[in-house]
This record gives sequence, structure tokens and C-alpha cells, in this order.
Amino acid sequence: MRRLLDWTLLVPVLALVALALTWGRHLGAVLVVVVAVLLAGAVLAAVHHAEVVAHRVGEPFGSLVLAVAVTVIEVALIVTLMISGGPATASLARDTVFAAVMITTTGIVGLSLLVGARRYGVTLFNAEGSGAALATVATLATMSLVLPTFTTSQPGPEFSPGQLTFAALASLALYGMFVLTQTVRHRDFFLPVSQNTDADTHAEPPTTRAALTSLGLLMVALVAVVGLAKVESPAIEDGVEAAGFPPSFVGVVIALLVLAPETLAAVRAARRGRVQISLNLAYGSAMASIGLTIPTIALASVWLDGPLLLGLGATQMVLLALTVVVSVLTVVPGRATRLQGGVHLVLLAAFIFLAVSP
Repeated sequence: MRRLLDWTLLVPVLALVALALTWGRHLGAVLVVVVAVLLAGAVLAAVHHAEVVAHRVGEPFGSLVLAVAVTVIEVALIVTLMISGGPATASLARDTVFAAVMITTTGIVGLSLLVGARRYGVTLFNAEGSGAALATVATLATMSLVLPTFTTSQPGPEFSPGQLTFAALASLALYGMFVLTQTVRHRDFFLPVSQNTDADTHAEPPTTRAALTSLGLLMVALVAVVGLAKVESPAIEDGVEAAGFPPSFVGVVIALLVLAPETLAAVRAARRGRVQISLNLAYGSAMASIGLTIPTIALASVWLDGPLLLGLGATQMVLLALTVVVSVLTVVPGRATRLQGGVHLVLLAAFIFLAVSP
């Protein structure tokens, strides 16, 4: 077995073992560092195995597999924390989903455009597919995160049971229609516009056995990434408190860790001149985060105690609206330069700064 395959096999398994041994325990300084190293290794392994699977099944299925896999595990973690945390976690779903939306639509998109433009001058992608994805993300975000602030059936920024049920069904319907469009009806809208002729774009796809092995190891690595991010959360909370940041900033840091596999995969695709894959990952992750979290939370609300706060505050809504407008102007031409990448990254910086200093 080649050395590359050795470490991509061993690291996810070691990370999963570490997760089992450290889950629910207080970690000393040495163990915090060890867990952080395994977390980083699991991220790199997840990216490798996601690329193997993507090479076998082709686009846009490859980016869809990674986005959905990460989101399913993340949603399971959110629900577990909300059930065990009680009323203190009333805004956890909102904070996590909004952080995921901002990180993907500004951070992953901006970094991918900047990396691609630095190498090729102008990055190329399909405006039809990216525009459809952005429209779906904007609709899901508005229905699930903005409307609860303005509805009057319940006090505070929350839905009534009937409104939550409607939002959950609408989210599932929108996400299902998008996946059908992306993978069946108009798959060509989401295929990459290649900007080079590197040999790796013409490499032989892996065997079915190798792809299935990588799929299994991808799941192991992603479970380890999300789980170890949670294990690290007490150390993160201590660091956030020591720095004088608001407690809600912990959710932003964890979201950054959980979305690290998509970020690295998107940047590597952009470096190869396949920015469409990067956009598929970014918007697909944002879409899955909302489209799968809200229905799951709606179902789990039967067992949850206390209110379920979903509505964003005024500052967050301004950031979301500005992000949508800028994103539309970015994707409509079907090409972008370093400027667009820089604008998106400034929006990410504004989100993080205002999370630190609301």
C-alpha cells in the first residue's frame, strides 16, 4: 500500500478512536493539542477521500456527497446538543446555520475565487447553475432565519408550530427540487468549466472498490471531524472567554472547524481551474445546512424543552442581505476576478468581527 493511502487510512481511524476515548471528558493541555492534531489530520484525510469519490462518480455528485455527509453529521450533533442542553440551547440551531451560511457563501466562495483568479487571472463558472443554487440558498435563508423575526403568532423571534411545520416542508421541497435539478434535469449547469489541461483532469478514475473504501473512510473522517470539534469546544470556550469574546462566538469557531473539509476541497478545486466545483461545494453546503437542519429541528421540537429561536437580529439580517446582493453580482456574469474574491472575504471578516464585537 502506498504511503499516501497509509496515512489516509490510519488517521481517520486514529481520530475516531480518540473521539471515543475523549468524548464527554475534560482534557488537559497535552490532550487538547493531540486532539487538535488528529482533527487537522482527519480534515486532510476527508478531503482526499472526497476527491477519490468525486473522481469516481463525477460532478456534481462528488461535491453533493461531501456537502450532504458533513451536514447530516452536523445536524445530528446539533440535535443531540439541543436535547441534552435544554432551554440554554434555544438559539443553537439559528447561530450554527447562520454561521454555516456566512462561512460558505462568503468564506469558501471568496477564497476559491481569489485562489482561482490569482492563477488564471479570471475564473470561469456556469452562471446558470450557480445562480440557481444562490437563489435557493437565499430563499431558504429568508424563510427559515428572517421571517421568524417578523411573524406575530409567537412572542420573540420564533415560529408557531404550524409555521415551523410549513418552513420544514418548504425547506425539504426546495432542497429536493434543487438536488433533482443538479443531478438529473440540468446536470450540465453544474459541471466545471475547465481552465487548464493538467494531466490530473484526465487521470483514470479509481475502481469501484477503491471508491467504496474511500466513501467509508470519508464517513469515518467526517464523524471524527465533527466529534473532535465538539470535544475541543471546552478548550475553545475557555479561549473565547479569556479573550473577552461573546459566548456565541464559540459556535462560529466550531462551524469553521466543521466546514474545514469543504473549504480545503473547494480551494484545491479552484487551484485546478475548476471553480464551479468550489461553488457547488459552497452553495450546496449552505443549502444542505438549512434544508436538512430546519426539518430535523422541527421534528425534534416534540422532545425539546423551551423556545426555539430561529429569527436573526437586525445586524445579522443586514449582513445576510448584503451577502445575497454581492453574490448575485458575482455569479451573474459567469466569471470573476480577484476583486470579487476580496469583496466576499471582506464580508466574512465583517461577520467574524461583528460576532466578536456585536
